[in-house]
Amino acid sequence: MTQTELRAATHVGEHNKRVAERLYRDVFERGDLDRADELVHPDCRDLHDPQDRRGPERVKEVASMLRAAFPDQHWDITRLLADGEHVAMCSTWTGTHEGTFMGIPPTGKHVSVHHMYLFRISDGQITEYAAVRDDLEMMRQLGIVPTRG
Repeated sequence: MTQTELRAATHVGEHNKRVAERLYRDVFERGDLDRADELVHPDCRDLHDPQDRRGPERVKEVASMLRAAFPDQHWDITRLLADGEHVAMCSTWTGTHEGTFMGIPPTGKHVSVHHMYLFRISDGQITEYAAVRDDLEMMRQLGIVPTRG
């Protein structure tokens, strides 16, 4: 790879990291749902969604649900790695359970959950993503399932 190609690839990777970060800062934390139209491709796929719901509307649906249940949510992005169009994001998601979440009435409890996301980003838009979250630990923190031990 030439120096010019290396600089171009680095620039693309840095730009793609910013796209992933803006999704969580603007859409999930701030609630700017219209920003999803800019950041998420109309045919964007959640690789783990068995119903194959797609595009910015799916992202808006998830963001709205989380914001209603955890209005003070925050994403502490601890690592963003890029390799061209692929971006990996490690984060800790925190929030206080103040609204109904997946049928669970508000508990008032604060949760902190580790997440890892893998994105494919092309031409400034997320085209696919997959998540690994510790949902069991979140349910333990909410008091829905017993703690270990």
